[in-house]
This record gives sequence, structure tokens and C-alpha cells, in this order.
Amino acid sequence: MVHANTESHQSPAVDDMPPLALSVVVPCFNEEGNIAELERRVASACRAVAGDSYEIVLVNDGSKDGTWAAILCAAEEGPNIIGVDLSRNHGHQLALSAGLSMAGGARIFIVDADLQDPPELLADMMKLMDEGADVVYGQRLGRPGDSGLRKSAASVFYRLLRYLSDVDIPLDTGDFRLMNRRVLDALLAMPEHHRFIRGMIGWVGFKQVPLQYERSERTEGETSYTLSRLISFAIDGITGFSIRPLRLVTYTGLVTAMLSALYAFYIFIVWFIHGEPVAGWPSLMAVVLLLGGVQMIFLGLIGEYVGRVFQEVKGRPLFVISEVVTSDTSEPGG
Repeated sequence: MVHANTESHQSPAVDDMPPLALSVVVPCFNEEGNIAELERRVASACRAVAGDSYEIVLVNDGSKDGTWAAILCAAEEGPNIIGVDLSRNHGHQLALSAGLSMAGGARIFIVDADLQDPPELLADMMKLMDEGADVVYGQRLGRPGDSGLRKSAASVFYRLLRYLSDVDIPLDTGDFRLMNRRVLDALLAMPEHHRFIRGMIGWVGFKQVPLQYERSERTEGETSYTLSRLISFAIDGITGFSIRPLRLVTYTGLVTAMLSALYAFYIFIVWFIHGEPVAGWPSLMAVVLLLGGVQMIFLGLIGEYVGRVFQEVKGRPLFVISEVVTSDTSEPGG
């Protein structure tokens, strides 16, 4: 097993590395109990389509359990493993970005460590890519194990995102997909910090085709996507690919101004006819509070966009890598 310490990382030079047929990138957060089975199933799927010309990049996203120790064990016992230990928890999308930056294969397969997306579908994805696809994305037919509330929230999110976004993002899809090198190169050239990778891949274009499948239930551990993380993820997706929410602010302001003008005209008419002001202090206060609440919501929305601009202009690296380990038979990026 080979160790390499690194302080920060954006994208390694892989041009001088020998070409690989396939790279598999797996972000891992508190997945200690899944690593051994993950490595077995992914390696089996890789050997079936690429022989020994593959690598498995396991990214430890600041896990609080023994995930990194399990990755070290996998790299020690099995071939073609690259372990990447981030300096802290950066979040799923940046951990995935770190793994993608290390990938040296001609084709890149993304799968989560929880094994809810079956790695055995790699063969079917490779076949579709052989037929001319640049990206083959998994499209879920069902979400077993998720609560009704979670399923409903996911359904609303994907449909709202598709409506608001200027990019065609397929419904009911995650990051589970296979893409070729030119798509990855285009993706790595996109420097934004608030990353919504499935949307970024959709923005890149090229020929993208779905592979429908039934998602499995999680066998070990618990999902790291809490409600607050899901909301944050949804905000990143919407604000990263659409300015329609900002247009909604404008439209709402126009409608509110028109209603206010009509109400002022009504007050004037009542005063002119009856010679007395319009009664209704409680209703007036309700209107004032409603408009104030709407204004605060839209100020927060504008703040989301401004905050993202602020974070982008600082130009900090996307992630920081603490350590990279490889099996004796593999090298980073090839």
C-alpha cells in the first residue's frame, strides 16, 4: 500500500498516466459497515466489463466512524483501490468532486457507498455507452425504504427543479451514472463551489440516455441526508441552475404594487363618497404583516444568490485532501 500526504487539491495531472478502461468513484460518509461488501461487488462488476483495467476511488468525507480504517484495509487486501481522505467533512457533492478529480479512466462510474444503486448495472450502462451514449444515468422507478414524506419531498423537488431550471435535468435521478472522459473533462473545468453535479452534467450536454432500475434498500448504517441537508441541497440545485426565483421577486413586486394601487383607489372612493376613512385597522395590519413577511422571504432569496457570488469570488480550493493511499498494484489516476 502506497501513502501520499497532500495539503490541498484541485485536479491532478493524469495526462502522463497509462490509460485505464474504467474508474469508479465512491464518496463515503460513515459507511464503515458497507466498505467490504461495496469493494467486493464493485470489483466484481468492474472485472466483468474491464478485466484488470480499472480503479476504485473511495473518498472518505470526514467520517466519524471507522470508514477510513475500512478503506485502508480494502487498499491493503485488494488491488486497484485508491483511498482519498478529506481533511474534514466537505459534503457529498464536494467529496464526489474530489474523487472525480482523481479518476484516470476512459469511462467513469459513480455509485454511492450505501449500495442502494446496484453496481451490477454497470454492464448494462457500458453496453448503452458502446452504442453511442456519452452519459448513462440511472433513473429510479421506486424508492423502497424511504418514508412517504421523503418520497413526496423528492418528487416535488425534482419536478420543481425541472420547472425552474434552464437545464433539462431528468426526473428521479441521482448521481448514479456512467460517463466518458470528455464529459468528465468538461465537468472538471467548472469551478463553482456550490456543486449540483447531476445538474452540471446535464448542463454539459452531449448524448445522455437513461437506464431505469428499482432502487434497493440500505443494508447498513443510516442516510447522511437529513432534512436540513436535503433542503440545502435543493436550494443549491435551484439557485445554481436558474434565475427564475429572482424573476418571481419582480413579478410578485409588480402584482403587489398593482393591488396596493387598487386598494388606495378604493380608499379614496370611499372617502370621496362617504366623507369618512375606511374602517378596518386589524385587516390593515394583517396586510402590512403579510407584505413584510413576503419582503423578508425575497430578501433572503436574493441573499442566497449574493452569498454564492461572495463565496465564488474568494477562489478557495473546492476541497482539501489529507491523505491518499493506493493498493500496491495501482497508482492515483491510473
